[in-house]
Amino acid sequence: MRLHYASLLFFAMLLAACTPAQPPREAPPSAVTADSTAGAGEATATTAAPAETQPAATESVAVELPTPTPEPPVEAIATLAPDAVQLRLEPAYQGFELPVFFTDAGDGSGRHFVVEKTGKIWVIDGGQIVPEPFLDLSAKITARGNEQGLLGMAFAPDYATSGHLFVNYSDTAGATTVERYTVAADDANRADPASAFVVLSVPQPAPNHNAGMLDFGPDGYLYVPLGDGGAANDRFGNGQNPDALLGKILRLDVTSDPQQPYVLPADNPFVAADWNGQDVRDEVWAIGLRNPWRTSFDRLTGDFWVADVGQNQIEEINVIPAGTAGGLNLGWPIMEGQSCFGSASCDQAGLTLPAVDYTHSDGNCSVTGGYVYRGSAYPAWNGIYFYGDYCSGHIWAMAPDSAGGWATALVADTDLVISSFGEDQDGELYVIDYGGGTIYRMMPAE
Repeated sequence: MRLHYASLLFFAMLLAACTPAQPPREAPPSAVTADSTAGAGEATATTAAPAETQPAATESVAVELPTPTPEPPVEAIATLAPDAVQLRLEPAYQGFELPVFFTDAGDGSGRHFVVEKTGKIWVIDGGQIVPEPFLDLSAKITARGNEQGLLGMAFAPDYATSGHLFVNYSDTAGATTVERYTVAADDANRADPASAFVVLSVPQPAPNHNAGMLDFGPDGYLYVPLGDGGAANDRFGNGQNPDALLGKILRLDVTSDPQQPYVLPADNPFVAADWNGQDVRDEVWAIGLRNPWRTSFDRLTGDFWVADVGQNQIEEINVIPAGTAGGLNLGWPIMEGQSCFGSASCDQAGLTLPAVDYTHSDGNCSVTGGYVYRGSAYPAWNGIYFYGDYCSGHIWAMAPDSAGGWATALVADTDLVISSFGEDQDGELYVIDYGGGTIYRMMPAE
């Protein structure tokens, strides 16, 4: 049965406040077939915006970074039209408390990691969920708002040797905090809590639009999407503010000098250039974001996919080609998707508009970004990007069309509260049900 959006918000907050933590358990092997006929919810607040603070950074010179492991040679272009995708979801693991992310360490171990909004990260090793959490940050976070909590994690490209991983959470004051941890010396399934090292802290003026994703790009740098500060209508004026980190995507070197919180990449777009005569923070790689809820790099091509949650009408998917130097303006709050929003003139000069957008019809409310399929189990899916909607449970497939644009198709109509998608080390994809606490494998319908 489909839940109304307001009910979803109440359900999520009620779970966060009242649901006792359950030890994760392996899901039964039964499969759920999605209907092939085919973000979290918004909150409001009005507190005044505090000044941004973050650890001091230094500017980098050219840095030799680890070379990403090349993927097997496969065609980058989709081999199947999106409307030909037949999708079913098979439960893989269940019993999680408000799960918001699923990933792997990239170290060849085949382990999976599940992030719970309430503060814990769990390891799935050899198909079994390790009884003790990999990391427990419950005491360090706040999850009072529906969009606060432990929201994301990423493993360093050199994790196999450095043991470094990064998390993104709302601290007890509500600030977005990016922190580095190191795996325990005597247990590969535990992070050392004493190794905490703050990389970045950005105060948030409201409890929503916290974004939360962390991505290492093919260049070895950490990309940090940040929402516009919350409330509604870009109330705090951050989307087009060159002096704010909020409403931006940051690009940071967090690997070349572990003694520093981060180093500024010398080729960040605003290090040596301004924007319309204004100086922009050197950490910034792109501007004009509202609430980028899940981003990903195509592991084959390096294209950067950014799903940005809209205001009241439109959700959007942005596709940034590999090799783009940055400096993009993705439009918020001048635009909501491809439609005019907060500007009387709606001057679109210099804006990069989304590849695809969709409306809030049919129960949609908040986009959840996904991944381009690059696994080997289902070759026909190669090059297909999958994304969904938090409220409606819809899942779409998207790929380039023959006219140089984009084709999309609704490939599943589920009852899931889709908080995220996940990708394992082999490129196979998963869907996370925030409300049900279950991780589903994405598979072709039989």
